[in-house]
Amino acid sequence: MSKILKVLFGDPNKKLLSELGHEVEKINALESGLLALSDEQLKAKTTEFKNRLVAGEVIDDLVHEAFAVVREAGRRTLGQRHFDVQLIGGLVLHRGQIAEMRTGEGKTLTSTLALYTNALRGQGCHLVTVNDYLAKRDAVWMGQIFDFLGLSVGCIQQDGGLMYDRGFTQGEEGQEGDKGSFRVREDYLRPCSRKEAYDADITYGTNNQFGFDYLRDNMAPSLDQCVMRELHYAIVDEIDSILIDEARTPLIISAPAEKSNDLYYRFAQIAATLNEKEDFNIDEKMRASTLTEAGIEKIERTLGIENLYAIDQGIYQRFADTALRARANYQRDVHYVVKDGAVIIVDEFTGRLMQGRRFSEGIHQAIEAKEGVPIQNESRTMATITFQNLFRMYHKLSGMTGTAATEAEEFAKIYNLEVVEIPTNKPITRIDAQDRIYKTETGKFLALAREIKAYQEKGQPVLVGTVSVEKNEILSSLFTKAGIRHEVLNAKNHAREGEIIAQAGRKGAVTIATNMAGRGVDIKLGGNPATKEEEEEVKQLGGLHVIGTERHDARRIDNQLRGRSGRQGDPGYTQFYLSMEDSLMRIFGSDRAKGMMDRLGIPDDQPIEAKLITSSIEKAQVRVEGHHFDARKHLLEYDDVLNKHREIIYARRREVLEAFANEPEKLRDRILDIIEGEVEQIVLFHSSEQTGRPQSSVSPLPEGGLRGEGAG
Repeated sequence: MSKILKVLFGDPNKKLLSELGHEVEKINALESGLLALSDEQLKAKTTEFKNRLVAGEVIDDLVHEAFAVVREAGRRTLGQRHFDVQLIGGLVLHRGQIAEMRTGEGKTLTSTLALYTNALRGQGCHLVTVNDYLAKRDAVWMGQIFDFLGLSVGCIQQDGGLMYDRGFTQGEEGQEGDKGSFRVREDYLRPCSRKEAYDADITYGTNNQFGFDYLRDNMAPSLDQCVMRELHYAIVDEIDSILIDEARTPLIISAPAEKSNDLYYRFAQIAATLNEKEDFNIDEKMRASTLTEAGIEKIERTLGIENLYAIDQGIYQRFADTALRARANYQRDVHYVVKDGAVIIVDEFTGRLMQGRRFSEGIHQAIEAKEGVPIQNESRTMATITFQNLFRMYHKLSGMTGTAATEAEEFAKIYNLEVVEIPTNKPITRIDAQDRIYKTETGKFLALAREIKAYQEKGQPVLVGTVSVEKNEILSSLFTKAGIRHEVLNAKNHAREGEIIAQAGRKGAVTIATNMAGRGVDIKLGGNPATKEEEEEVKQLGGLHVIGTERHDARRIDNQLRGRSGRQGDPGYTQFYLSMEDSLMRIFGSDRAKGMMDRLGIPDDQPIEAKLITSSIEKAQVRVEGHHFDARKHLLEYDDVLNKHREIIYARRREVLEAFANEPEKLRDRILDIIEGEVEQIVLFHSSEQTGRPQSSVSPLPEGGLRGEGAG
């Protein structure tokens, strides 16, 4: 349908890009005039813009001049001049839309244009990243531009706040942190309070930190303990990861409740005795498991009860269900890892450990019992919010990612955000080859080892993407036996991530990585740092060769992996090696294709390249994406009801705190007004007449309202 509409009415993306192209021409026309300014004159532009806004101009009147000033400041501080396509991306962000930009096109630099322009109002802007490392890196890196132009830059980390300060140094020790694709100098980031970091003109931080600080502010006993300002403008980096992938996981602040029940261990032992198909069935599409009649009877015999589902046995039913789900639906080194005697969740989309996060509904305790580690106490929810409702509170929201087009419908319906595909600065020369499909997983892995050994001998760097820690380690063992020198990157050894990624593009390198290497990672040809000769040599060999070993549920994740190759016009090659035993293939029915391969006598390690099968895989991914969209939509519908209550309660709470801080003598009257209003609403609700006259007499409140002993 969309193709037909494009033919009839033209491509709306091209029309918008043409319109934005005229805006870019106006920005470029200002460049020569700014080149002639001294540093002090350029810095003074910020004060001029702020004064013009106070005088009555609107932000859109300044956008061309502001963008031109940021570009010139970037050239003087970083030696980087924004390309025209980055100006287009900045305009898209300023308009409150999503800029889809390819890997290596400079999203971080692009964001400075819209951040500076919107920060001129003095109401604060947030740049939301996916982890603390990126927040710190970008605050140091882009902070140079903002500091040059007279704007303050803050950074929120899990353990506190930081401010960009050119005069701050840490000395010889602790200057660098190695937690990403390259090192971050800790100099220029001065420790500060979270409130000071939020009071900065521009604040970098993660979605989790912004969300938890919002909830904590609304639990604070006084205004002095609140740290955030009103939510004015945010740019969300990797917006599909945060607003799509993580949208099903609400943020929860919890407190310890009752001590964990020893029944978790008892039911973990029972679940271990159950047999699939005989005692329980697994629905992989729905990620669910159910007991059969035989399984129910086995549990009842073990417990010595007559009916597991009797009302008085409700507690047993809950423990049986959670123990079964922990056994059947949650796999070690796929959904979680066990580290230092604790169960830690692995993010299925990024491959990273989710420290501090726990599965809800008793699942985490059931997994702890299954793995024989100490069971943590049950928890009680104190405050919660979904990312959907958190980010919909911003007055203006925009985002950047390399992969948003496949989720354009969801962005439009849920967030009212339009996706704009930004052209690349240089033509893409990467080759995306047809999938190779094998009969069995073993055959696929053997063929993979054979192919990669040849690439290593040739000298071409290879990145192998896996979907889990488990498959990551299986391949590593196979490569070791085959004599292939390689590095392994997964959630278990994330401490070496910077070192591994930095050298993944050097000649002859082979890197096996989970989804950790699929997003926010820039692999430079020849290694990092590389000489020009090393980079050119790797380019001549064909650039980075990316191999995916399995299709993910979402096409975006596959596209993120492909995007590691062919950055900024570099050569590259990507291909997926699949088998009929892969999770997605198995769930969505590959029996016919596998039967055909058996009849034709195709060996396990001999591939077929069939467009029909590749097309059916993509259709399966579309169905899974649709299912996940529905799940997120239903979650939002439930949270919308809760959100109305949350907004009212938080607003009333804020009123009381502000009254106490500013006019404590009027606090009593304000509280009584609130109580009186609530009582009136209750009376009206239970009245039989529109006039509000109750059915039975209600004693009037004593004069002065309700007052406890000692109230002032």
